[in-house]
Amino acid sequence: MRKSDLLRRPVRDIEIRGGKGVADLVVQMEGAGGFTAKKVAVGVDILRTMFTDPRCTTFLSFPAALVATGVRGVLRTLVERKLVDVVLTTCGTVDHDLARAWRDYYHGEFEMDDVALHRLGLNRLGNILVPNESYGIILEAKLQPWLRDMYNGRTAWSTKELLWEFGRRVGDKSSILYWCSRNKIPVIVPAITDGAVGYQLWSFWQEHQDFRIDEFRDERDLSDIVFPAKRTGALMIGGGVSKHHTIWWNQFRGGLDLAVYITTAAEHDGSLSGARLREGISWGKVKETARQVTIEGDASALLPLMIAAALETRR
Repeated sequence: MRKSDLLRRPVRDIEIRGGKGVADLVVQMEGAGGFTAKKVAVGVDILRTMFTDPRCTTFLSFPAALVATGVRGVLRTLVERKLVDVVLTTCGTVDHDLARAWRDYYHGEFEMDDVALHRLGLNRLGNILVPNESYGIILEAKLQPWLRDMYNGRTAWSTKELLWEFGRRVGDKSSILYWCSRNKIPVIVPAITDGAVGYQLWSFWQEHQDFRIDEFRDERDLSDIVFPAKRTGALMIGGGVSKHHTIWWNQFRGGLDLAVYITTAAEHDGSLSGARLREGISWGKVKETARQVTIEGDASALLPLMIAAALETRR
């Protein structure tokens, strides 16, 4: 290794110029060479490749908390414009996506009196307030009639089939599930019982014990997607079952070719949320030759910037 080989690219200042779009700013962030800013720019470039390569089957995984915020609109854009091919998420995503189609959530603060909120029937999700009537109460009122109607003549549903049907019935263009259903993008929830919608399913099962969720059909669908894929890419936000299911299935084809991971977790505790993509290489879940980047930061701030830049550059 020679010193001259390492000193090829000087750091450039970011110049704030009026009239330029977000894509121009991200390009400058890459040239600035500064810490997370450069990672964001690299991530945007990888996303642009995923979104424009017709050979690339693109996975999107994310946690429920983002769906309680306005970032729901960014996630919805990805399925509405068919920029991703598969969605892997948690039950809470279904909770919040459906609940917000019918009721509002509200601004709060991180530093609030949680005892007082509890007595008022207000649930705090970070700095978002979720009234009881906007969550469990409305979900029960809407879902139990749906389930009774859906049960007539059919007892077994995969989560993909169930959520496509929910998306069709909700009929709201602000909904992620609506667009997954309309565009036939599989949306799979491996831990479907872990949330308010999961509770509604269990509650319905109490009186209809031949009703069941056939998660093995979801696994078959994932198998049918992964094995024929020419290339695969993933935008993964946060860890948990959604991230793991994405990288787990991709290891069966030798790993992801393209990957962008956004996380706020540290890796020193050995958690999956903290595990950088480079760790996935050792398991065969990410290819040795993959274009990949782990970006440390809050997706509620990073994701709108990155998707806007990727789409603006794409145009």
